[in-house]
Amino acid sequence: MKSIKFTILLCTVCLVFTSCNDPKMDAAKQNVEDYTTYVDSISRLELAKANSNWENIEKAYNSNKATAKANIIDMKASADLSNEIDEATQKFEDFKIELAENKRQDIQKQKNTFRMSLLGENYLDDDMKFTWINKDNILSVYQNFVDTVVTNKDTYSREDWDEIKLLYEAIDTRKNTVENEGLTGSDNRSIAGLKLKFAPMYTLNRMGAKSEENAKAKH
Repeated sequence: MKSIKFTILLCTVCLVFTSCNDPKMDAAKQNVEDYTTYVDSISRLELAKANSNWENIEKAYNSNKATAKANIIDMKASADLSNEIDEATQKFEDFKIELAENKRQDIQKQKNTFRMSLLGENYLDDDMKFTWINKDNILSVYQNFVDTVVTNKDTYSREDWDEIKLLYEAIDTRKNTVENEGLTGSDNRSIAGLKLKFAPMYTLNRMGAKSEENAKAKH
């Protein structure tokens, strides 16, 4: 009887010792740890830095995640490791959402800064009806718009020129309303002169910007 108990105890000890020193389990734990550590390091990055290197970050993330998951698929004791992977994955997805929102805000801020440079400090964010333009300030808006384009025409991209056209047409639409509110003949003539100056400048430089981008794309 004692011999049987000793044999059972010995087998149990051997089983525990073997499981604690299972190379496959050790490798799986290490891979999961590498994955979670990588996600932790990414989640602590400054958003601007992460955004500028996102392609490499996501490539390394996918590689780490694939390795971590591959080594626990056939293991019975994989529940805890799977939970660790799921938690790290959620953490990474949350960071991606934060990064996307930050990028959206940056793009919006750049757009508003660009529009304000053309329309003046009275421009209201995302207000394309331009209700702030009236018979008393519309000439100054056109003047600032055309002057700014003249100054920066050599630096604008094709997308910039598309935005310029959008804004210019919105001003013209607002002008139709302002004319009925008592726009003076003098201001109207001055605006007509600015429009004559703008039209050929826009056409020439928009074509030039597009040609330049097409040339860059071929290299």
